[in-house]
Amino acid sequence: MTDTPAKRIRVRYSVSGKVRFLSHRDVARVTERAIRRAGVPVAYTQGYSPRPKMQYGLALSTGYESTGEYIDIYLDPEREGMVDPVEIAVALDACMPRGLDVLAASLVDSTEGSLQDSVESTGWEVQVAADDPAATELPGRVEALMGADHHEIEIVRKGKPVREDLRPLVFDLVLKVPASAGGDGGAEPLLLMAELGTKPRSIRPSELLGALGVSEPVKVRRTHQWTNRDGNRGEPLGLEVPSQRTELCAI
Repeated sequence: MTDTPAKRIRVRYSVSGKVRFLSHRDVARVTERAIRRAGVPVAYTQGYSPRPKMQYGLALSTGYESTGEYIDIYLDPEREGMVDPVEIAVALDACMPRGLDVLAASLVDSTEGSLQDSVESTGWEVQVAADDPAATELPGRVEALMGADHHEIEIVRKGKPVREDLRPLVFDLVLKVPASAGGDGGAEPLLLMAELGTKPRSIRPSELLGALGVSEPVKVRRTHQWTNRDGNRGEPLGLEVPSQRTELCAI
């Protein structure tokens, strides 16, 4: 057997449309199936029940869309097949179901940490209907939250209600109100743009919306997973050379 280390390919993909209702585990199964169909020479774990060697970024809640999901695929150096990231991205994208679109791929340095350990915050866009009961008070609530030193919320942990301070993990929160907001039912939705921390735990958009009094958002989309390497803020994999589908997925 060879001692050549397995190459790690990082893939960025989007989630949109009906597939947003798949659970994180279901998306993992679909991705594994697509990798096999695409002929990617993925490495496998040892043991009685070998599994493809892959690592995912932070799990996306069911029902949410995203333009910034990631997966690391380890390639088996003893298997023949494609090793070029662009070739892998094209082949994998062709085998993914509609709504799961590969946006970019790149070789990752072997010294880089895992996706879940590297991500320190996430970016979100939330559409709130103009006729939502909380819409008229939302500007004031956003201003109050960002101006406060503390904002406790109640969550359930291990079956018991506990109170936690939400404010330290709300890094940024901006509300954009369209000129047509507050009109009839066809008015454009309000847009909340937030950056939420992930350590010591990830803040869920639903927790933030609950604190703002919003119960039924029109759409929730994760836009970024931010990392900080030696003081340099960035994404696990950017879109400097995006695929042709990127603009469509961002609509």
